[in-house]
Amino acid sequence: MRTFSLLKGQPVFETKSGRKIGEVTDLYMSTDGIVKGLLVKKGVFIKQSCFLDIKKVASFGWYGVMIEDENILVKQKESSEYTTAHSLEGMMMLTESGNTLGLLKDVYFQEELGTIVGYEITDGFFSDIIEGKRLIQTRKPLTIGKDAIIVDVNQT
Repeated sequence: MRTFSLLKGQPVFETKSGRKIGEVTDLYMSTDGIVKGLLVKKGVFIKQSCFLDIKKVASFGWYGVMIEDENILVKQKESSEYTTAHSLEGMMMLTESGNTLGLLKDVYFQEELGTIVGYEITDGFFSDIIEGKRLIQTRKPLTIGKDAIIVDVNQT
């Protein structure tokens, strides 16, 4: 299990050449909260954003993401059926019954499956210092709206 904040900025390496291809900059998620891939920024002078299907990742290490071949990267997807973790950060999270949980801070997911297992919630800087951040686990897919994220929750 990994969080988006730990994955962001990690280098992507090609296993057949050992060459660094780029860096992870974001997660692509379907609107029902399944991680479908990674957004990888590649290039030295001219940066290009590419989509990396999560199923085509050879392995997730602590110091890098490994892929077999650079050619599995495709030009960045622009679609209303996908959202990014970066765009969700700071969004209000509500329960299905209308209770406020807080603001989304981070996403916990299983790398190999793309399954989101929880969300780190914050109530703000001072609250985090006093009470700490909370982890929200979901029993079923969430609803990502324009103004809020609606979840069915188990709080831990």
